[in-house]
Amino acid sequence: MSLRLLGHTDLNGNGATLQLMTSRGLLFVGHMKPGLGTSIVDVTDPRRPRVIGSLPGFKDTLSPKVQIAGDLLLVNYEQRGANKAERVGFAVYDISNPRRPKEITYYHTGGKGVHRIWYTGGRYAFISAVPPGFRDRMLLIIDMKDPEHPCEVGRWWLPGLWADGGETPDWPPERRCCLHHAIVAGERAYLGFWDAGVIILDISDIGQPREISRLSWAPQEGSCTHTALPLTGRNLLVVTDESTRPRCQEPPKYVRIIDIKNEREPRVIAKCPLPRGDFCNRGLRFGPHNLHENRPGSFISENLIFVTYFNAGLRVYDLTQPDRPVEVDHYLPPAPPGIEAIQINDVYVEPEGIIYISDRAGAGVYILES
Repeated sequence: MSLRLLGHTDLNGNGATLQLMTSRGLLFVGHMKPGLGTSIVDVTDPRRPRVIGSLPGFKDTLSPKVQIAGDLLLVNYEQRGANKAERVGFAVYDISNPRRPKEITYYHTGGKGVHRIWYTGGRYAFISAVPPGFRDRMLLIIDMKDPEHPCEVGRWWLPGLWADGGETPDWPPERRCCLHHAIVAGERAYLGFWDAGVIILDISDIGQPREISRLSWAPQEGSCTHTALPLTGRNLLVVTDESTRPRCQEPPKYVRIIDIKNEREPRVIAKCPLPRGDFCNRGLRFGPHNLHENRPGSFISENLIFVTYFNAGLRVYDLTQPDRPVEVDHYLPPAPPGIEAIQINDVYVEPEGIIYISDRAGAGVYILES
C-alpha cells in the first residue's frame, strides 16, 4: 500500500485535536483544549477541507471524544484539573441533518464525568466515567433505546475503585488501575484497563457484567493499556499501551497481539515492530496511542491495522501472520512552525480508503488516501 496526503486543515487555529469520525461528507472532530466544542468540517472534497461550524464547548470542560451511529452523535464531557467543569457526562445530538446538529439530551453522570464512549448504534452505549464515589474510571452501561432519555442499566469496576463502598486498592500507589475504554463485540467487552492490562468481560447479562479473564505485564514491560481491539474472526486482540511521557522517559510502549482462542487464558504471541529512527530525541511523546477500531460502516480488516504513534506518525501493520506482524506503510507529516514535534493522536478510515488522522500538538487534521 502507499499512503498519500490529500488535504489538511488546522481548524482555524484550533489544531490540538483528538477523536474524529465522519458522517455523510462531514468530519466531526473533538478538541484537546477545555472549553472548545466539536468542530464540523466539510470533507466532500478531501483536498479542500473547510470548517463549517461547531458544537458548543463548556467552561473548564474537556470534550475531545465523538461517537457517531446513524443519526446520533455522542460527545463526552469531562473534568480535568481542579476547576469544576460546567458539564460532566455526555450529550446526544440528532444529526439527521448533519450540517445542523440538534442536542436532544444531556446525561449528567456527576463526579468527574465521561472520558470515552463506545457506541455503534443499537441498544447500549459503553462509557468510561468517574461517577460520584469512585476513585477513577469504571464502566457504565447506558440504555439508548430512547435516545432522548438514556438510562443506566449496568456498571462494572475493578474492586478497589469504589471508595464510598469502603474498597481499598490492592495495587501499589504508584500504579493506576482504571478503565480507558471498552470495545464491544457480541456478548464480550474488551477493556483497556491502564496498569491492570486487558480485561475481558461477559456482558450476556447486561445488568451484571462478569470478568472472564485478565492479562497484564510487568511495569518494566510497559503500562497504560489503552485499546483492546478484537479481531473476532481470528480469535485475536490487538492491544496498545499509550505513551504518556516525553522523550522516552518511560518503559517502551508496544502494540501487542494477543491470542484469545481460550479467552480464559489470553496470551501474548507477538509485538509489532517499533518504528525505525531516533524518535526519542524528536521531542514530545513517542509510542502508540489509538487504533482504527473497525467500527460498522468504516473500513474493516482483520489483517491491516492502523496505529497512531505520536511523533512517529501513523503506522500500518499487516497481521496476516499474527505471530510475525510487519509494518507495511507509514505517514509522518513534518511538524508545522512553532510545534516541537508532531503528535498523531487518532485515526479513522473510511471504506473507500480515505484516512483521517488528528494531531494533539496543534497541527489539526490530515486527510490521506491509500
